[in-house]
Amino acid sequence: MMMRTELFRLNGTVEHDPAIDRWLQERGALGAIAGQWFEVMRKCGDEVREVFHDGCPVACVGDVAFCYVNVFKSHVNVGFYQGSSLPNHAGLLQGTGKFMRHVKLQPGADVDASSLRKLIERAYSDAKELVERG
Repeated sequence: MMMRTELFRLNGTVEHDPAIDRWLQERGALGAIAGQWFEVMRKCGDEVREVFHDGCPVACVGDVAFCYVNVFKSHVNVGFYQGSSLPNHAGLLQGTGKFMRHVKLQPGADVDASSLRKLIERAYSDAKELVERG
């Protein structure tokens, strides 16, 4: 699959936003699940920045968005801005949009953590490559 070359850029990204930590804490058990995966995003590389966009935490390479988490009533989404171009060997990615995909996580349900971690790391490396190419 082809990755789109126009980049989704967000203004106001910072190295660490304490408001994101508070937002995750305020969402209880689902926030803890989201926080676990947002932490994976944060640790992808030194140039990872974060920002709120559309009411949820977004991880960026500089100002280019690559992943987000969002908390709903009974589940958490781990979202991918270039998800349609990611390999989905484990079948985790959901959605039919032109670019974005997400993984739905529910409390108590098993998750293929290794595959989800690989998706996040791939989304980061793809975004980093796009940024470096300009």
